[in-house]
Amino acid sequence: MLLKGQSMTAVSFATGIHHVTLITRSVQDNVDFYVGFLGLQLVKRTGGFEDSQQLHLFYGNADAEPGTLVTFLVWEDGAPGRVGNGQVSEIAFSVPQNTIGEWMTWAISHRVPVEGPLHEFGETVLRLKDPDGIIVKLVGNSTTATTEKDGGPDLVVRRLRAVTILTEAPEETAAFIQRFGYRRGPMSGAIQRILSDTDAVDIRDATGYVPGLPGTGTADHVAFRVADVSAVRAAEEELSKRNSSPTNFHDRKYFTSLYVREPGGTLIELATDGPGFAIDEAPGHLGEGLFVPPHDETRAEDIKVMLPQFSMPGQPRMPRRDLPFVHRFFVPAEPSDETIILLHGSGGSEADLMPFSHRIAPQAMLLGVRGRANEEGVSRWFRRFSSTSFDQEDIRAEAAAFAAFVEGAVSAYHLDTNRLVFLGLSNGANFIAALMALHPELIRRAILLRPMQVLEDAPVADLTGSSVLMVSGRQDLAAPSARRLEAWLKQSSCDVTSHFIDAGHGLSDQDLPLAQAWMRGAG
Repeated sequence: MLLKGQSMTAVSFATGIHHVTLITRSVQDNVDFYVGFLGLQLVKRTGGFEDSQQLHLFYGNADAEPGTLVTFLVWEDGAPGRVGNGQVSEIAFSVPQNTIGEWMTWAISHRVPVEGPLHEFGETVLRLKDPDGIIVKLVGNSTTATTEKDGGPDLVVRRLRAVTILTEAPEETAAFIQRFGYRRGPMSGAIQRILSDTDAVDIRDATGYVPGLPGTGTADHVAFRVADVSAVRAAEEELSKRNSSPTNFHDRKYFTSLYVREPGGTLIELATDGPGFAIDEAPGHLGEGLFVPPHDETRAEDIKVMLPQFSMPGQPRMPRRDLPFVHRFFVPAEPSDETIILLHGSGGSEADLMPFSHRIAPQAMLLGVRGRANEEGVSRWFRRFSSTSFDQEDIRAEAAAFAAFVEGAVSAYHLDTNRLVFLGLSNGANFIAALMALHPELIRRAILLRPMQVLEDAPVADLTGSSVLMVSGRQDLAAPSARRLEAWLKQSSCDVTSHFIDAGHGLSDQDLPLAQAWMRGAG
């Protein structure tokens, strides 16, 4: 047990970094870099413990040993952060000294930005950038064994060598981290290196530099190793007395941890080695399944549908295209040729309607799209002036852009235009109705949940051959406008199935069976 004033070196236990956690905006690019390029193993994939709808990936060696682990929170298509004070700014891995040249060639051949070889603290270093712009250093270490594979050196990285922390309080930061088994090492310019038995932390004096901002391309925290739960509790007691930062104790299933901020602001985690990552997957099969935190197990199937999908290097994958709307595919294990295009409600995301739609048509591919109008941090499909007054020019402009998006998606992803269904909720349903008025050739089948008419002078369109399911709530304030939309659709020769159910504006248990029955009849 760690006693007050006692450092981690006073206990008989390996010291050093347990893992580093960072944030990515593209799960596929992330997997391709850390598995395909660096050669790490994907050892665990989970829904996040704080947010089960956030994918969390763990990379490391085949045994998922502490000290080899780097993990990523996936903020798919999320906003970039800013690297600055109070953050980890660089991570470094040990590689065999005699492979530095091969690593440089490997990076160039894979178009990975690379700088070097450089010399830092007497070590040979290559500086790379991952797809999010995170600096990843490869450090030649003569004590790291190498093996031969296919007639050449094995280029798989071995373990974490170091992290760099930016701080305006370098002395306080160094002293704080030293209690976890680190000792003062050499200085190099503005960097104080502190050393454990296995790795290093480089404390960079960044006085006057900008503070870090969370987001993709930045680090969330660095974790250091502790022996067991009792050591975590002892550290919690000591830190609560010595530090003004709150401490947070967590059972992360694969390890027990404590979070605290060091004086310079960087988030620090203490993490136990055990019980380890093999408690729910057999050795040799780590990272094959998706695990959802226990508090959300009842929603496990829904969460699996909502999390972004990816393919391991060498496996078949969906193509990816740069189109004018952020979008995400869900492809079931045995997909049909039907695709449901999903348009969320105000404040939603491209994944919101995926579980609902998957229940409607379990074999359909799902293409979730994110609206581009952003007002006070809320995603919508077009700007509004009030809850009943909408920006007509913006509706028309976004409708034209979305029509181009659909044309591009059909071509890029080889979608069957005769098997497309558009499903929208609230603001998304309103936008679909506007699309049918402004681009009547675009949509032939649509499910509109809690819709209303948002076009002030909706032109009568020729919707002959089009089929629409409308489900409105009797207690919904938008119900009167839904009646006007229904009348307009019928006037435009659309085949309309309309239901007014005992519900408000949100989804209810009655929506699913109505949508399933309509899909069977419209299919």
